[in-house]
Amino acid sequence: MQEFSLLSGDDYVELYKVLKVQGLVNAGGDAKHVIAEGMVTVNGEVDTRKRKKCVVGDVIEFNGVAVKIIPAE
Repeated sequence: MQEFSLLSGDDYVELYKVLKVQGLVNAGGDAKHVIAEGMVTVNGEVDTRKRKKCVVGDVIEFNGVAVKIIPAE
């Protein structure tokens, strides 16, 4: 499982940014498309909100890859 560390001072990260920064898609537009198509899950449930606020402990899955949101270091 991959990890995504929040930036210092941030309480959340938007869903599409996780896919983009982790390299699971080529660009933000691609991320928004796969989310809208229902291809991404958050904590095991499909979520089609591109700007969903993901917080520490959330697990995002796409294309067989899981990413867990962790606190800033």
